[in-house]
Amino acid sequence: MSSRSPASSGRAVPGARVPASPGGGRVEPTYKDYRDIPGGYVERGESLLQTCVRELREELDIAPPIGRLLAMDWAPSDAEGDKILYLFDGGVLDQAALDRMVFKDGEIRAVAFHPASEIAELTIPRLARRIEQAVQARQRGKTVYLEHGAFPGAGSAQ
Repeated sequence: MSSRSPASSGRAVPGARVPASPGGGRVEPTYKDYRDIPGGYVERGESLLQTCVRELREELDIAPPIGRLLAMDWAPSDAEGDKILYLFDGGVLDQAALDRMVFKDGEIRAVAFHPASEIAELTIPRLARRIEQAVQARQRGKTVYLEHGAFPGAGSAQ
């Protein structure tokens, strides 16, 4: 993941993430105390798709085909600054793909696949909402816009 801090830029910084479907894989980062999905900040001159491909190679040493955009989420944070996160369909990865993963950049400690019903227990609330909405968007063949991981106006979601 890029070391660029969105908080220092004074603008919303895009980030691209890839949940494997249908429930998806979660990575256990060495620098967080909760499960996350692979991804990171978009580098200068890089498309969102290129970011997904690069981050999967850097974090997991895999290059699965990246599917369509599932969700866009405005994710402001006092600590990290405003971000706009884009979640793409990472497809269905089998056990052989899991076995081929190599954690070569030191950011990831482990990877595991979990059913969508367990997401809320494994990660922080705003990320759980974001992943749950992306999973539902995939099932419906839609792309969704979110704020704090929820539909705008859907109540308190921080």
